[in-house]
Amino acid sequence: MDNHFKLKNGSGNLCYRGCGIQDKQLNTYDWLADIPGNAEEQEIVEVQFKNTRKGYFKNSNKLKLEKGDIVAVEASPGHDIGTVTLTGRLVPLQMKKANLKPDTEIKRIYRKAKPTDIEKYEEAKAKEHDTMIRSRQIALSLNLNMKIGDVEYQGDGNKAIFYYIADERVDFRQLIKVLAEVFRVRIEMKQIGARQEAGRIGGIGPCGRELCCATWMTNFVSVSTSAARYQDISLNPQKLAGQCAKLKCCLNYEVDVYVESQKRFPSKEITLETTEGTFYFFKADILKGLITYSSDKNFMANAVTISTRRAFEIINMNKRGEKPENLMDVDGRSEDKRLVDLVEQESLTRFDKKKQNNRKKKKKQGNVKEGIVENNNPTKNTHTQEGKNTNRNKNRNKRVGDSREKQPGELPKNKSNEKKTSTQNPQ
Repeated sequence: MDNHFKLKNGSGNLCYRGCGIQDKQLNTYDWLADIPGNAEEQEIVEVQFKNTRKGYFKNSNKLKLEKGDIVAVEASPGHDIGTVTLTGRLVPLQMKKANLKPDTEIKRIYRKAKPTDIEKYEEAKAKEHDTMIRSRQIALSLNLNMKIGDVEYQGDGNKAIFYYIADERVDFRQLIKVLAEVFRVRIEMKQIGARQEAGRIGGIGPCGRELCCATWMTNFVSVSTSAARYQDISLNPQKLAGQCAKLKCCLNYEVDVYVESQKRFPSKEITLETTEGTFYFFKADILKGLITYSSDKNFMANAVTISTRRAFEIINMNKRGEKPENLMDVDGRSEDKRLVDLVEQESLTRFDKKKQNNRKKKKKQGNVKEGIVENNNPTKNTHTQEGKNTNRNKNRNKRVGDSREKQPGELPKNKSNEKKTSTQNPQ
């Protein structure tokens, strides 16, 4: 069996062993899989557990492991069940990316999971949802300001990890005692953020695609309102907040482009002096390089939109003590363009107008075609055709009469003569 797939553009081959089996943002492509001798290096193996938890373990028993193998690994206490997701030379690089220190204790892999191990794991996993609901009720009865978002049982069922969200510091010592008595397992509490919770739950964003935190994001960078200010986005909490009730991560995607573009703009504090008056900065289209100035400082009045090049020209003229007649270019053109109504873009009936116009056009085309067919019908157009023939004969006779030779004694026809005869012989 050929282990390589040729790319469509012909630039090389793609090894199927490099494709990961992880879900969503945990997926890693092993670009070293097709290197000779990579499969033999299995000293350290990457193992994935439920949700977004990964770990690195020593293969001390020299087991022949591949991606997708279910293994039993060392845990405290007992053992845990996970899936092998990465082997070979890429594992040390991933450990370096995860900021694991060299002196970190690395646990070992016991064996490949047996059927009895998998049965225990499935039984423990089936209790997770009921445990989460019960733990929320206990936390509410203890008046703790926290939310338990998920519960993960260890593979052997001897330990449970409770993931919770809290805005402030929570004293959950009493909660741990109650949970240990109720569920009779070892309890471990882990605090996560709102973004991590949204990544676990998943959902659809306002862009129509699945949430970034649930698909590919692994590191969460802090987002501030300054990112919205640089992009001239209105500070509306309902628009800026995502499903996690925090600022959207996508605000950081284009900040660098806007910051770089704003370096080519004049300062907002600079006013433009013309013979018509003083103009103040009102708004700017950063990506198009246009600035709108207003004659009033507080509200929009006599607005004129010009390019950044024209703005710097006027600023240099003002520094020399000169004032142009107006803000427009020398040829009298303004850079103002038709503004797009953003409210209309979100309307549910924004496509109906186009459909109605298309229907009207189709009707007009149909009427024109029907009219052409009627004119080609000989039965319907006999009268009009006869009228055209009589008019054509009259014009031909008139031309023949004008071109014939004048008879002797015949007076030339003249309008004045016709008038005289009509007056002399009244009827």
